[in-house]
Amino acid sequence: MKWCLTGAFAALFASLAWVPAAKADDHLAPGLYTPEIHRAAQRGLEYLAAHQNDNGSWTCKIGYKLNENYMADRANDHVCITALCGMAFLAAGEVPGQGKYGQVLEKALDFVLSCVRESDGYVTKNGTRMYEHAFSTMFLAEIYGQSRRQDVGEKLRGAVRCVINSQNREGGWRYQPTPVDADISVTVSTLQALRAARNVGISVPKSVIDAAVKYIKGCANGDGSFNYQIERGMTRSTFPLTACGVVALHSAGEYYDRIVDKGIAYLQRFRRSLRYGEYHYMYGHYYAVQAFYVKGGDAFEDYYKSVTSELLSHQHDDGHWDDDVGDTYATAMACVIMQVPCDYLPIFQK
Repeated sequence: MKWCLTGAFAALFASLAWVPAAKADDHLAPGLYTPEIHRAAQRGLEYLAAHQNDNGSWTCKIGYKLNENYMADRANDHVCITALCGMAFLAAGEVPGQGKYGQVLEKALDFVLSCVRESDGYVTKNGTRMYEHAFSTMFLAEIYGQSRRQDVGEKLRGAVRCVINSQNREGGWRYQPTPVDADISVTVSTLQALRAARNVGISVPKSVIDAAVKYIKGCANGDGSFNYQIERGMTRSTFPLTACGVVALHSAGEYYDRIVDKGIAYLQRFRRSLRYGEYHYMYGHYYAVQAFYVKGGDAFEDYYKSVTSELLSHQHDDGHWDDDVGDTYATAMACVIMQVPCDYLPIFQK
């Protein structure tokens, strides 16, 4: 059995990402995606466009998390941040080769494609790892959904094969493209990459998804939170990790499971636990906004108004946001978070 969409449904999902910009706010709740939020997002995109490198990439710190800090000793062309910046423009309804930011997206796409390793489909540059591979794969899938470019499709299929071949025996993924251990953070990004690929007609074995769902559910706690890893007594649970768990299950089509409901309730109780400037602030809200968006209703509106109000208060005069990872990362994340209600990206939809 294959976990895939038929051609007609794949085309439908792809078309949802590329509706004309004038339609962006037709269906939004009054007062939700406000002119102020729209202007802030546009200023963020202007900042990103002005700081793109000549080779299409964006520069950011390449490092790793240590406890609650981000450790990095250098900044370099960063394939994952390039993919995230590209997603920020796609979330605004921009398309490669057209409109104000058409060339920005074209250059970003070319850079990401250049980072796909021919031997096994692994997307990596300057030491980036599986987490970055997953975001880059998701970006390629969103682009392929609107362009159907043969070169993008070939690289995307290779990247998806790399994901499938890297799943460990418990059903998850971790830092390297080898099936050794796993954690929920890498697993959620990987599942989203597979979901994005499925949306554009790339088949994925059902057994891969079933195993991933089993892993994610194994990380769930009775209070609604999710652990970083499945091993009890050797891990931790937090607001960002719980948002990861909920979004991972959403990505696998598990919208109505009791574990999801408890996870949303946990996020509602602790949604003010993140503080701007902390390492996991942007990361946590990137997944939380998706979790609440799929939930919808008052839960999403209350959360969205709260997080966008906070983001607006921290935007710098030149349009950027900042954190330990870097300004381009923070700005791309903030733009995506604010633009989720615009509904351009199929990956954020049911």
